[in-house]
Amino acid sequence: MRVPAPQIREQLDTVFGAWGMSAAHAATTADMMVETDLRGVDSHGISMLPSYDKEFRAGRLNVRPVFKTVRENLATALIDADASLGHPVSVHAMNLAVDKCRDAGVAVVSVVNSHHFGAAGCYSRIAADRGVIGMVTSATRGVTLVPTFAAEPVMGTNPLAFAAPAKKNPPFQLDMATTTVAAGKVKVHKLNHKPVPPGWVVDGNGDTVTDPEEAFRYVFERPEGGITPLGGSREAGGHKGYGLAVLVHILGGTLSGASFSPIRNKTQKPSDPHNIGHFFLAIDPRAFRNDGEFEQDLDQVIDVLHGAKRADPAQPVLVAGDPEMATRAERLRDGVPIPDDLMDQLRAVAKSAGVPFVLA
Repeated sequence: MRVPAPQIREQLDTVFGAWGMSAAHAATTADMMVETDLRGVDSHGISMLPSYDKEFRAGRLNVRPVFKTVRENLATALIDADASLGHPVSVHAMNLAVDKCRDAGVAVVSVVNSHHFGAAGCYSRIAADRGVIGMVTSATRGVTLVPTFAAEPVMGTNPLAFAAPAKKNPPFQLDMATTTVAAGKVKVHKLNHKPVPPGWVVDGNGDTVTDPEEAFRYVFERPEGGITPLGGSREAGGHKGYGLAVLVHILGGTLSGASFSPIRNKTQKPSDPHNIGHFFLAIDPRAFRNDGEFEQDLDQVIDVLHGAKRADPAQPVLVAGDPEMATRAERLRDGVPIPDDLMDQLRAVAKSAGVPFVLA
């Protein structure tokens, strides 16, 4: 079923309001989640609401947070998110990093004691829309990535996003998991009853799993097996994805003092907040180039890439961000697809919150 974006935003806003979230934080969270769905990142948009509902009901999610600046100087800041959902604090942190980089040239804002924040690319795009380069990483709450040569998961799907402004072209926008696929994509295949592509998920022996129900269990329920690092096997370069995952956690989690998933799972009570960390970097091109020169050069880079000889005449050569922007235009026109199984879960969330169900 296709649902118009305004209806999704209304449903999210009313649920968050019923939970007790402030109007401003509810609107920001809804906006980020809808933007995620519009970009085609179905694993991180409204499909996360049932999971957020479980966290709220379990008492691990503070919906009335007071953000606290723990440390700050001209070019850096550390913000305590007060165990809140990650979307509002991340919008605040990215904008703060942009503000600081205007004065210092480069700025980093770290966030600690946060929660899942959706799609990292939504926050790096904030920087690009304000005329600066943005990079975002985050620690994770899940343990799903099976390291090279391991038989059990240790890392999360640690995301990395980067955006840079051009002048003529849309911003370059890279948004990726450091696993072969985000864990939520396996969830989406289960919701749609579609086989999981070979190489995404492996069992405890390292053998590929394609049945969506079984793959979901290996990723979310079973202690062995999980998702492969970006690249897959060692021979195909999976050790590089594994290394990137650790890099992302060092910046997103270790730098801020946030938790590391496998340690947290062994040392914290189930009722404890997840203490996820995020990392936001902003670079002002004008600290290095005359005004407009960076954007003009990036336009040339993008034009050359778009103009590369095609392997298939019918398939244009793309750069990061092109597929998301095409999907965004299509979904603004035709609505966001919501699988039947997810629709049932969302109906239950609305009923539990005591608000009208407006998606169908």
